[in-house]
Amino acid sequence: MPYLIKTALPRLTTTNKRSGLTFLFLPLIVLSSSSSSSSRVASLSPIRGGGVKRVFGSVSAMSSKMEASVTPPVAKKVRHEMKMFGDVRVDDYYWLRDDTRSNPEVLSYLHQENAFTDSLMLGTKHFEDQIYAEIRGRIKEDDISAPVRRGSYYYYERTHKGQEYVQYCRRIIPNGGVPASVYDTMPAETDAHEHVILDENIKAKEHGFYSIGAFKISPNNEMVAYAEDTKDDTSATTVLLPHRESVKIQDIQLFADHLVVYERINGLPSVSIYKLPAEGHTITSLQHGRDVDFIDPIYSVDSSESQFSSSILRFSYSSMKTPPSVYDYDMNTGVSVLKKIETVLGGFDASNYVTERKWASASDGTQIPLSIVYRKDLVKFDGSDPLLLYGYGSYEICVDPSFKASRLSLLDRGFIFTIAHIRGGGEMGRQWYENGKLLKKNNTFSDFIASAEYLIKNKYCSKEKLCINGRSAGGLLIGAVLNMRPDLFQVAVAGVPFVDVVTTMLDPTIPLTTSEWEEWGDPRKEEFYFYMKSYSPVDNVKAQNYPNILVTAGLNDPRVLYSEPAKFVAKLREMKTDDNVLLFKCELGAGHFSKSGRFEKLQEDAFTYAFILKALDMVPSL
Repeated sequence: MPYLIKTALPRLTTTNKRSGLTFLFLPLIVLSSSSSSSSRVASLSPIRGGGVKRVFGSVSAMSSKMEASVTPPVAKKVRHEMKMFGDVRVDDYYWLRDDTRSNPEVLSYLHQENAFTDSLMLGTKHFEDQIYAEIRGRIKEDDISAPVRRGSYYYYERTHKGQEYVQYCRRIIPNGGVPASVYDTMPAETDAHEHVILDENIKAKEHGFYSIGAFKISPNNEMVAYAEDTKDDTSATTVLLPHRESVKIQDIQLFADHLVVYERINGLPSVSIYKLPAEGHTITSLQHGRDVDFIDPIYSVDSSESQFSSSILRFSYSSMKTPPSVYDYDMNTGVSVLKKIETVLGGFDASNYVTERKWASASDGTQIPLSIVYRKDLVKFDGSDPLLLYGYGSYEICVDPSFKASRLSLLDRGFIFTIAHIRGGGEMGRQWYENGKLLKKNNTFSDFIASAEYLIKNKYCSKEKLCINGRSAGGLLIGAVLNMRPDLFQVAVAGVPFVDVVTTMLDPTIPLTTSEWEEWGDPRKEEFYFYMKSYSPVDNVKAQNYPNILVTAGLNDPRVLYSEPAKFVAKLREMKTDDNVLLFKCELGAGHFSKSGRFEKLQEDAFTYAFILKALDMVPSL
């Protein structure tokens, strides 16, 4: 996206290809987009003071009659042929793509789909609201993050009751010259005045979508650099750590006297601490590292900001049953001190839940790690338990088993939740990713199917209770496996799914297309064209029975055009032979990441959960 820079001063610019965020480092400058379609602004500011014949899971006879009388919209068919390598693809719904987002006929169709979804879900609106109240009720709305000590200040984020966004704040340290300790605590506001550096709630009033992507304080504590998203858009070396085939180095943190290495071993994060030699001595190798111990069998760990001159390492930790936590770790003694754990209201007790690591065998014998969580007093393991299986499997992204409070609304209703760490992701190292991209992409889909079969075989669930979910590239996963093995699943949720792979990858006018050829391949080459076509969901919808399906989209999504899921739904309505429910919900004001407010996001979870529970006939009577 182009940017207008309101200065003639020299500048240093860097762009993150994956996120699309552009960071600019300038003195006292605000950058603004030169195009109304641009979604990102980087700023630096000074710090001052099918016909529905059977209705699923209805909650009353009245709502059943009402829902059964509603028929889904039918998109018109306009033949559009696309020819390449002697192959002809016919896309009768190509007309649904409107890059201006203003075509009355297209908007009318999207409104009709939304109205149909609202009608089918009307009988469970009270239940959806109940779930939303549950999820929001677990949040401690007035809270602060674990303070970070930086120079003479503590920096932290604050949330206020009823407000969607955070404030970035700091307080001065009365005795800033005292060396840091893992036992340090921030002084109360009565002892040190709070200074609000940036209030997202004020900034967000100017935009329908608002998100801070980066927030950095200058070393002298006088400047702040932040990136805001307003639209949802060789020499001789010494080998310190030798290559190990099964280990991936993810990150390092350098301190004055220590080196911290973040690795992935056997699919899980690992943190190792190495003592560095005294100043003036050469580092020849790293030996006798100390590993940080964690309390759960499966978990997520991320580095946090720490001070170079300190011996204190700060990291964040969570698991599928342990809320997000912040620890300070003394690298000299190995002592770890919990500084903050996210408060989960509503009677949450982590001891009620169990997390497990299991392994499913893929068709080629590869072992696929599964992360599982459930409430131990509710599950029976006789095949009758409902289960939600999540997957992603692209871009070398690691979907670690972390905590999500809204998920409790499923676990507390007897659900088992499972993440399939399939090839194409990065959980098991670089080769794991390489074996799930380009001309090996089908491994991603067959791994997910193998994971589902493992769960059924081992009585975690049955086909009649198995639900699946994925977003974006994970939505491609859902679309692909629905075409390949629709008989395996009872419910499927595809969020902003990338489902028109060939057509999109052949269109270089779409912003992300050319850079994505490294992930999917270039279909202008015959080998990639036919391989992509073999799994592209829109190109493989056929006359067969499909499970209950919910598809979502964002009209202003810059990453996955809304027309992709719209075409997928239209083709499913035309081809599928079952009476199961197919719903399409298009957010007319949102982009790829839906709404930006912390409470608004919860409403999306509540709607999705209500759909899943309704499809399984688990909605209680009023």
